This record gives sequence, structure tokens and C-alpha cells, in this order.
Amino acid sequence: MRSIIDSRTSRRDFLSRTLEGSFALGGGLAFLSALPSVSADEAKISPSLVKLDDGIEPTVRLLEETPRERVLEEVAGRIRNKALSYREVLTALLLAGVRNVQPRPQVGFKFHAVLVVNSAHLASLASGNSDRWLPIFWAIDRFKASQLETQKESGWRMGAVDESKVPTSEKARQAFIDAMEHWDEAAADTAAAGLARFCGRNECFELFARFGARDFRDIGHKAIFVSNSFRLLECVGWHNAEPVLRSLAYALLQHEGGNPAQGDAAPDRPWRRNVELVKKIKPAWQDGKASERAAADLLSTLRTASDQQACETVVDALNGGLSPQSVWDALLSGSCELLMRKTGIVSLHSVTSSNALHFAHNVSAENETRLMLLLQNAAFVPLFRQAAGIADKPGAVRVDQFEAAAHPAADAKDALADIFASAGKDRISAAKKALAYLDGGQSADDLMHAARRLVFLKGNDAHDYKFSSAVLEDYRQLSPKIRNRYLAAAMFYFPGTSTPDNALTARTRAAIGA
Repeated sequence: MRSIIDSRTSRRDFLSRTLEGSFALGGGLAFLSALPSVSADEAKISPSLVKLDDGIEPTVRLLEETPRERVLEEVAGRIRNKALSYREVLTALLLAGVRNVQPRPQVGFKFHAVLVVNSAHLASLASGNSDRWLPIFWAIDRFKASQLETQKESGWRMGAVDESKVPTSEKARQAFIDAMEHWDEAAADTAAAGLARFCGRNECFELFARFGARDFRDIGHKAIFVSNSFRLLECVGWHNAEPVLRSLAYALLQHEGGNPAQGDAAPDRPWRRNVELVKKIKPAWQDGKASERAAADLLSTLRTASDQQACETVVDALNGGLSPQSVWDALLSGSCELLMRKTGIVSLHSVTSSNALHFAHNVSAENETRLMLLLQNAAFVPLFRQAAGIADKPGAVRVDQFEAAAHPAADAKDALADIFASAGKDRISAAKKALAYLDGGQSADDLMHAARRLVFLKGNDAHDYKFSSAVLEDYRQLSPKIRNRYLAAAMFYFPGTSTPDNALTARTRAAIGA
């Protein structure tokens, strides 16, 4: 197939079609118009409006029991006939995932079928009405693949809870804390059921946020699962929480070797140190002032410091009057810098786990929990750096220092086309061009929209959705001086226009009958 970057005319065609909602590559996304459009209001759904009736079980079983080669067609048929809504499909997808995909032996790999559902949902929310189905269809296919993998590995399915051991409303909270601290899977399972039945979403989130961030096993997937699942439950309704919280508890207790409560394994040490370190932070830590210079100094520290040194530096900075915003500027941009230096799965998860911890920090209402999440992220960035084998060598690219590069494009549409053409060939060139585009006052929304639609067409992995949703969300959380560099750095992972289309696009088109 002829590349669309062969000429200036074709580049303009790429951008105009991308931004206007139909894509020339591989037939584009226009076929999605055969499905009913999904309004932003329907996709968001406040908790008070998404309460589904008990009839969700047939939809879950539809996803569970229909073979992978037919499930998209079956779901598409029901959507066309208006027998299924967006919210019902999203709910069933989440519940089918936690009931059929085991988060062991690692909270990752096949379990991405569950982890990616929120990322697909975020991609749907940010898309035009007619495009919102594609990420969800992709996630359905991913679920079927992981379901089959689980069946081959162990045949695991979530069993019924032991009702005789579910704690009472008065004891559920403490029973959960005790079980998690002792790494007791059976007790945590029944306690999680008790929490879902007797405690509210906010109280449960505070508990799970802490346990999701307490260790560095599974390269951040535990924290990611906590943030993503609670965000989804806010959309699909708390009455669906019990199986999700049980899956969460099971995932958060994943470990190797002996009981971590009885040892001193390396993944557990940052949390144990930070429990003591957090006591040294002044009560007025949230009142500090923003400082670009101090944020840059902290970012520099993250390039060489140990996890312990990074946390101590953050404590000193907060006590010295630096705002939490500036600390997060350094942590989030530092995570993305790791991806620039060594693009791969480990450094990518530095970005997605930082997104999850940042989200939890912003949502938590408990002062100590917010600080612990911030300090854990400060520990995780150096740990990701070490795990990826990244050294701060002379001449290495730096997210706060790489230069913008002008491009020959005459206008914004040509410039965007040139950026994504470069992304498939020369990542640093694409990042420099993106920085020039953003610093020149061009639309970040247009760049993000183009990146998202390329993920729809060309993404073949859960990480494509996880990464893009995390980056496009955190861009708006960063200070104005660093956000353009952060988004430009993401060009090191965004798909380029030369990346082949995924097979699922054609299959979805056929399923819809377009």
C-alpha cells in the first residue's frame, strides 16, 4: 500500500481526514457509522444513572460463551438492533474480565484484558460519537484472547464467595486491613466482599489505593488496576463492585516466594521506609510555591538517585516550600524521559503507573495516603530506571532540554502529517517537530486527536491504549511550561502513519456490515 506521506498533497489528505472523522488508511473508521452513535453523556453516565438491572448476566455470558471468532459479530448485531447500549457492553466487559481472567502469576500479561478496559473507555470518551465503539470492540477481542489463555493455563474462574466468612458491617474494614497486611488470600477475599456490601466507594478506594501502591512487584500494575477499576465502577455502578474488589484483593496479594509479611523483600522496602519518612513532612506541605527551577533540580536528581534518595529529596523539597504540583511535574516528566531514553515495556510502565498514582493522589481525601502515593511514585521512578538498565550518560536525551526542530510544512495540517510520518521512522525527530508545533501555538487537541485515531487503526497491544490514555490525560495535569515537552516526548511510543493497520479494524468493519 502506498504510504500517505509520499507527497505534500497526501499529507494534507491524511490530516484533513483524521481531524474531520474519516480516515483513509485501511478503509478508515467511517464504517463505524453503521452503529448507533454514542453520545458523550451516555458514555460518561453518573453513578446515579447507570444502575443496571439484574439482566446484565446474559450479556456477560454472551461475552464469556461466544467464540472469539464470532463475538464481535454477535455484539455488533445486538447493538445495531438496540438490544445493547454502550454502558451495558462496558459493564459486561469489566465483569466478564474479572470473572474469567486470573491476575496470576503476574498482574499483567493476559490480565491486560481487564487493565485496559478503562483505557479503552477513556479513549471512547475522548472520541467523536461515531468512533466510540472501536476501542470497546478492541477490548472485547482482547478479553477473548486472555480468557482462552487462562483456560489453557489453569481453567481458573472466580468462584462463589464463602458466605459464612464474610465479615459483618462493623468488622469488614478491619478484617480487610488485617488480611492484606498478613497477605492472607482467603481472608482478603471474604473481607473484600464485605467491603463492597457494607462500605462506600470512597472508603474502599482509600484502602485499596494504599495497598495497591505498597510494593513494586508487577512493575506498577497493582496501582494501575486500583485506579482503573475504581474509575470504571464510578461509571458502571457500585452495585457491580463485589467481583471487582475480590479480583483486586487477589491481584494485590500477588508475590513470589515466602509471605512478604514475614520477610524483607526488596519490592516492599520503599513503602516501609516511606511510612516513617512521611512523618517528617510538615503539615503545610500543600501550601508550597511552584518553582520551575526546583522541579528541574528534582528531575535531575531522579536521573541518578536511588529510590531512597529520591524520596528523601522530595521530603526536603516539600518541607522547603515547594508545591506538590512542581514535584509531580518532575515525576511525570521524569517517567516519560525514561521512555525517550529506552523505549520498551519497563519504561512504558513508568509512565502508566505514574498516571495511576497521580490519579489516586488527586482523588484521595486522606492526607497521609496522598503523601504516601507521592513518595511511592518518587521511589518507583528510580526503580523503573534501574529495572530498564538506563544510565544517565553524557549526551542522553533530556525531556526538559531537547530542542524543537522546525519542519517544512506550510500549515498546521501539513505539520501534523509530517510529525506522524516521522514517528514511524525517527522518534527524536518526531518529538522535536511535535515540540515546535506545540510551542508555536498550534492545537494540542488536534495532535492528541490524530494520535488517538492512529491507535484505533494501528494499535495491536493493550499498551497502545494504556499509554495513550495515560499521556493524554496527564498532559492537562502538568504545569504549562513542561506539558508541551511531555506530550512531544510521547512521540517515542505513539504509532506513526507507516505502522501497518491492525487486523481488527477490517474485522470490525465486516462485523458491522459496512
